[in-house]
Amino acid sequence: MVINATGMNYRALNEKIRCLTGSGEGEIILEGINGQRYIADGIKAAALITIKGTPGNDLGAFMDGPGITVLGNCQDGTGNTMSGGSIAVHGDAGDIVGHSMRGGRIYIKGNAGYRVGIHMKSYENLDPVIIIGGSVQDFAGEYMAGGTLVVLGEGNPKPAGNYIGTGMHGGIIAVKGKVEDFQLGGEARKNGMDEQSWNRVFPLLNEYCGIFSLDARSFSRDMFTVLCPITHRPYGRMYAY
Repeated sequence: MVINATGMNYRALNEKIRCLTGSGEGEIILEGINGQRYIADGIKAAALITIKGTPGNDLGAFMDGPGITVLGNCQDGTGNTMSGGSIAVHGDAGDIVGHSMRGGRIYIKGNAGYRVGIHMKSYENLDPVIIIGGSVQDFAGEYMAGGTLVVLGEGNPKPAGNYIGTGMHGGIIAVKGKVEDFQLGGEARKNGMDEQSWNRVFPLLNEYCGIFSLDARSFSRDMFTVLCPITHRPYGRMYAY
């Protein structure tokens, strides 16, 4: 099913998407997308949604099932609190990618903005994943409580900004390249990529590369710096005794 969304109000567009997925439509192509917000929010159906254009804020928020492909850039809040499914963006993304994400996978081929993966968390059998092919700005992995965040920094001399892992208390952040001590938040520490972490990261890289027609064999574990939380209760003494 093809929907030409040129000039369409976001409410009308989202109502149409919900009706189609609710009736069992398995594949939807959205053309002429230009800033419409909340696309596929809260949808649980296992539909494939291809977006041609630039979706607005909160693409795929709270969703649990769809596979979204964006043939362009996307704005802020992509994958906000999503529980399952996948979002693959063939361009750049804005701020707070994966905000409070609980499950599913977000793959961005280009760059992303500030606070990528903020409040990202694992929940029961859910283990969220974000891979950014380009660079990220400050506060990546802020208050991260679980999951895997990978930053590849392709085409960028500095893959990540400052304050990485501020308030981090779970999960891992893997950055391809060097991360200076001054870039770290106070709650994160640096490690090399050990075999256990590599066994966790490489299959995700392989999937990412398959989506964007890249070669996963170009990556090796010695290319990466891994950030882990110093403690699982970084503010325990501040708020509890």
